[in-house]
Amino acid sequence: MSAPSLRARVRSEMSQEIKAVARRHLATDGANLSLRAVARDLDIVASALYRYFPSRDALLTALIVDAYDDLAAAASAAESAVPRDDLRGRWLAACQGVRGWALAHPAEYGLIYGSPVPGYAAPQDTVEPATKVILLLAAIVADAGDRLDPPPAPLPARLGSDLHRLIADRDGVATEEQLDRILVAWTHLYGVLSFEVFGRLDLMIEARAEYFEHHMHLMADLAGLPA
Repeated sequence: MSAPSLRARVRSEMSQEIKAVARRHLATDGANLSLRAVARDLDIVASALYRYFPSRDALLTALIVDAYDDLAAAASAAESAVPRDDLRGRWLAACQGVRGWALAHPAEYGLIYGSPVPGYAAPQDTVEPATKVILLLAAIVADAGDRLDPPPAPLPARLGSDLHRLIADRDGVATEEQLDRILVAWTHLYGVLSFEVFGRLDLMIEARAEYFEHHMHLMADLAGLPA
């Protein structure tokens, strides 16, 4: 494979610089990005920036995809450091990886799990990166095989149909009962974390790390992972 051309390298470097400046604006101004403000910080005219990102939405999409990818990489790195047969340890490590990234990058976390950006509709490009963490959790549950605790209650028929469709779209990532519990654990993970990142636990819970760890153990129980 030939090395990228000088023009391609310069374009890639400029795109990265634009995104870095845009992330700084996320931290100070929220997700309502202004391309003119980004261009001003880069000391270029706005029309030059449009050569790299043709619209605000295109820049937002690039930032969202990067955030999902970085979040999943943090979860995967933490999970991969745990022995494969320690299923609960892998689950807890993945969740801690998500928390560590979110606390270190609250603006990017807010972009993907905060309030929707007015006027922005996420394109299909964001779907696959957004599923990486839940697929990681599903893989841990799948590795448990017949060691999983049985489901606490039968699924409603209509819910079972939805879960069956999701599983078919993902080449049988789990059974309907397993996916149901994984989805609940996944939403609880981001619910607990969002309360922490967005200050909803202020004046309530001081032992944040212990609180998070406790709830991720509860979700591991719900997922059926052996202690």
